[in-house]
Amino acid sequence: MTRPLHRPAPHLLTTLLLLLLITALSQPLLAAEGEALDQIVAIVDEDVVTRSELDMEINKIRVQLRARGSTRLPPPEVLERQVLDRVVMKRLELAAAQRAGINVGEDVVAQAVSNIARQAGLTLSEFREALNQEGISFQAYRDGIRQQIIIQRLLQKEVTQRIRVTDQEVKSFLARKTDGGSGRSEYHLRHILIATPEGASPEELNRAREKAQRLVQELRNGLDFATAAVAESDSQQALSGGDLGWRHTDQLPTLFIDQVANMEKGGISEPIRSSSGYNIIKIEDFKGGERHIIDQTRVRHILVKTNEVTSDEDARTRLEQLRQRIQGGDSFADLARSNSEDTASAIKGGDLGWVTPGDLLPRFEEEMNGLAIGEVSEPFRTEFGWHIMQVLERRAHDSTEQVRKAEARDKIRKRKFEEESELYLRRLRDEAYIEKKLDSG
Repeated sequence: MTRPLHRPAPHLLTTLLLLLLITALSQPLLAAEGEALDQIVAIVDEDVVTRSELDMEINKIRVQLRARGSTRLPPPEVLERQVLDRVVMKRLELAAAQRAGINVGEDVVAQAVSNIARQAGLTLSEFREALNQEGISFQAYRDGIRQQIIIQRLLQKEVTQRIRVTDQEVKSFLARKTDGGSGRSEYHLRHILIATPEGASPEELNRAREKAQRLVQELRNGLDFATAAVAESDSQQALSGGDLGWRHTDQLPTLFIDQVANMEKGGISEPIRSSSGYNIIKIEDFKGGERHIIDQTRVRHILVKTNEVTSDEDARTRLEQLRQRIQGGDSFADLARSNSEDTASAIKGGDLGWVTPGDLLPRFEEEMNGLAIGEVSEPFRTEFGWHIMQVLERRAHDSTEQVRKAEARDKIRKRKFEEESELYLRRLRDEAYIEKKLDSG
């Protein structure tokens, strides 16, 4: 077996859920089921959006925008249009998820809500009361969280299967300077998208470009970017003021990389043409490129497992005897080859090679970190059995290149996921029948 002491990698679902929960509090929630039907403000395929649902969403967005403090509320008609677009898009996503047979169980929703409450520093009952004080029913909130998880799973199902990362892409990714030569490693960006439909006519492209150019000029003349994003952007982050948060350079859309490398803090880009429309970006902040220096230890061990025949006491006694022989001059490597039950390392004299913090079990690393170079440990127990170990070397290792290689494929996949998600959502919108009735009645 290989590296039996290594922790298993976190499950993909857990990672996706954690990423989802980070943004859950900043996303609007759909109205609870069972609300009375009233004036129809939009028809979405065979579904409708009512005035009461839209008003509920608008109220929630107002609460969220005021809670941020720095974002001024846009004019009512602008906020109404933006929120209606968000509700319509969510209807399309949920309908697509239903067609795909995507469901989320009660246990997943309950765990998600509990995690959000814990992140807010509240018990579940305190969190429920906080929601009530904002005029949001706990059941409506749960329904909203369920919908967010469903939509995330929809994107994973429909988008991830289209993504392919080739070896040549990884090679090219590592060969080019993804920071534009600036040495910057991370950016905090805001984003405005002036969307264009798939197969847009020259007139539609021209209108979108002119609108983007007008916005750039207004932003450079002092218009608040977050306010402009709420009022004008067609991006999924519009109601969050266009905030993309901190992103590593390698996670930026390809079209943005050269632009941000030459921009300073507070800078506003020229309109950037993409398949989704015209993009405007602002740099809130950036960080310089850091080297990945890690402390590594080269260690070897001997493992004796316990079972019906070998008790804990037997294993400990056997390892104590081996330790005494090593201290008496016998070869650790030879004894590991003939006695260790970690077959993968035994053939290498018990050598686990250079290990990085987090590679091995906490109990094993605790013992390892307490040893001097050349010292042989007392017998100790982990979930795999009983061990003795010897630290051979320690070093401060520059793993920058290795980290870049290990992360390259994942970053390319994430970038493609974002780009493909935007295209998928636009196709959903373009293929649907949508009739908005804000100006009627």
